Amino acid sequence: MAFPKNHGVIIMNKVKELLKVHGKPSREVYFDHENSGWVPPEVVEAMLPYFNVKGYGHPSITNKPGWEAYEVIEETTQLLRKTLNVSEEDELIYTHSGTEANNLAIMGVALAHRKENRKKVVVTAIEHPSVLYPAQELENFGFKTVVVPVDSEGFVDPDILMAYVDEETLLVSVQMVNHEIGTIQNLSELVDIVKELNPDIIFHTDAVDAFGRVPINVEELGVDLMTISSHKINGPKGVGVLYKRRGTKLKRVIYGALSTQVYWPGVENIPAIVGFKKAIELAFDDFEGNVRQMRMLRDALLDGILDNIDDTLVNGPLGSERVPDNVNVSFLYVEGEALTVELSLRGVYVSSGSACTSRVLEPSHVLLVIGRAHEEAHGSILFKITRYHTKDDIKYTTEQLKEAVDKLRTMSPLARR
Repeated sequence: MAFPKNHGVIIMNKVKELLKVHGKPSREVYFDHENSGWVPPEVVEAMLPYFNVKGYGHPSITNKPGWEAYEVIEETTQLLRKTLNVSEEDELIYTHSGTEANNLAIMGVALAHRKENRKKVVVTAIEHPSVLYPAQELENFGFKTVVVPVDSEGFVDPDILMAYVDEETLLVSVQMVNHEIGTIQNLSELVDIVKELNPDIIFHTDAVDAFGRVPINVEELGVDLMTISSHKINGPKGVGVLYKRRGTKLKRVIYGALSTQVYWPGVENIPAIVGFKKAIELAFDDFEGNVRQMRMLRDALLDGILDNIDDTLVNGPLGSERVPDNVNVSFLYVEGEALTVELSLRGVYVSSGSACTSRVLEPSHVLLVIGRAHEEAHGSILFKITRYHTKDDIKYTTEQLKEAVDKLRTMSPLARR
């Protein structure tokens, strides 16, 4: 059921009251990077001049501040082309979020092909809401949306996918990495299967939680559309990008004064794009080292939880099939929201249930689909590791987490058996 409309205010006021009593924690560790996160000083420093010193003009206007703004877009585009192995003939479309880019992909393909007989859209059951919701909305316009199940670790069975794809299929959308449980799909295999059945089927992937964590080469993947986002790699909020392979038909879904690009009118967020560019540089200058650091910290956190806290369930796969920054654990006999509040008082900031449905008293759709019971899903906590975390952060978090879980379990009637 839904929380009261003022639920967020009630919780925030309660936390403020508790903070006054408990005081400032001795250490603060932020793990809620799935929802959003802090921006490194180098990124902020790169952005600042573009608010009022240079590049503050409109990038499509032929004056000096406009040229400087346009140069930012061109430089970032070239960096992304190199990072993702994007051909000069392909397009990179700037939006203001990953959600906007996903909507443009799903709705834009449907609008571009609305006069054709192919009306089936295929998505997986664990997609992000910004893919699931527009796909569902298309049913109001004569399209048929089908949802492919996944196994207990979130993987798509190629044989099952084949059973859902036929001559009526227009679009298939499969996440490269799941945003909640960190499952890395064998995407190139799924693309090959779909394209072998019908090369005209358009394949989209939401790679928001893959970018900066797993290698991405769009030519090798063979996808037609792909979404990435700035704030998922410690860049600023306000920039999403949709990769569009040459020849892929797409139609605008919003209208207005055109800027430097056809598919998303309006003024590009130049300071944020500058920050995104810097964040890409920081993430990929030593990509393998950054991934290795995240994986080491991820495993340390998982080991610390499993070795010290009983009655826990790891959600998603382990090892190399799990993205290096993701830890999602269900703590039995504990309500997830209560645990996030208790951890906040201790300076450990996480999210519970589903990162995108924290205002709704419903368990994560991802966790339910992989077979978790409602109470198991409600007790889930999501941690997102970054290269900026340290071993001391992990040690402190493990200690505080055990104390918090033990405290809450003493108050849980389910735990007293």
